[in-house]
Amino acid sequence: MRAYPAGLAPDVETIAELRELYRAAEARAARLRLLSLAGQDLAAATDQTLDQSLASCAKRLAFFIGTAGAAVSPGQCQSGDCLAIHAPGEPRTVIAWLWLEGGSAQISTLDPEDRDAIAMLLELIGATMHRIQQEQERQRLHAALQEREQRLAMLVGQMFTAQEEERRRVSHELHDGVAQIATALARMLEGGSGTQMRDLPAARRAELASIARDLVAELRTVIGGLRPTLLDDLGLEAAVRALAEGLEQDGFVVTLAIHGTSAELSALEQTALFRVAQEATVNIRKHAQGQCPVQIELDLSGDGQRLLRIRDTGGGAAQPAIDRAPPLPGSQIGLDVMRERMAAIGGTLDWINVPGSGVTVTAGLQAKVCP
Repeated sequence: MRAYPAGLAPDVETIAELRELYRAAEARAARLRLLSLAGQDLAAATDQTLDQSLASCAKRLAFFIGTAGAAVSPGQCQSGDCLAIHAPGEPRTVIAWLWLEGGSAQISTLDPEDRDAIAMLLELIGATMHRIQQEQERQRLHAALQEREQRLAMLVGQMFTAQEEERRRVSHELHDGVAQIATALARMLEGGSGTQMRDLPAARRAELASIARDLVAELRTVIGGLRPTLLDDLGLEAAVRALAEGLEQDGFVVTLAIHGTSAELSALEQTALFRVAQEATVNIRKHAQGQCPVQIELDLSGDGQRLLRIRDTGGGAAQPAIDRAPPLPGSQIGLDVMRERMAAIGGTLDWINVPGSGVTVTAGLQAKVCP
């Protein structure tokens, strides 16, 4: 047995222990460095940078194990000797595979703590790939929803356009046909022309002429409701002003304020705003419970939102007998149609009913931003 100078043997043992501790510390530092750098890459990964992040993680892992190369494959394992990477949660679904040059068996020869670090890295990779897949699915669903909303808006717009075209056709036919005949009949009765007309007593002719004039007036009202010529000939401002004048003729005290011009609005947008104003004035006659002050504001001057607001101070629309009870089917068709019209052009509609204080209808339309 070799004899050591006094005190030498304990020093040799201490140096061996220090070397062992140093190697253990280096190993822990390597594991922490692997997980830290890979974690930073994976946390910042996006749909566009995921492949680059996975390649970087595989490269670090190959260097950590001491093999020539590694790769993460979302598809099938090409070599038949890969480590499964699972998505988080249960059941443990395989989301990708880790290929190592030299085979996966070499991991079994590593230190248990090294294997734990590799397992943690694979969990990070699986969680990141699962996160990206969920984001891609959300984006796909969001894009599909947007496409469906755009198609629905287009179809609704086409429906309203077809409806307005049909209204225009019917109004023209009534104006050029039935209204002209009724007008001619009224003139014949008033003038007493024709043998049969002259045989009628004057009082009877006057009575029939009055009926004919009422018929002409009613036809003109129907024609104006179907498609007012003012909207086509002079635009939205004139049509809204005509609605205000109609309320004044019925005894309402109307305050009208129009700012800006509708020149930049499309025909569909002008029609939608006019129909809202038309429906609101019809509701005022129905629900105001008597003549009352009415405020009509049409603001087309701003660079932001275009606004139509109609407010009356009447009794308000009837409320359901039970508070918060849903409206009966079909009881709010006018309101629903107004909302659909505004939604079809990308606008909004608010309807505020305060029993005893009146109704406020506000239609908003975002102004187009020039590129």
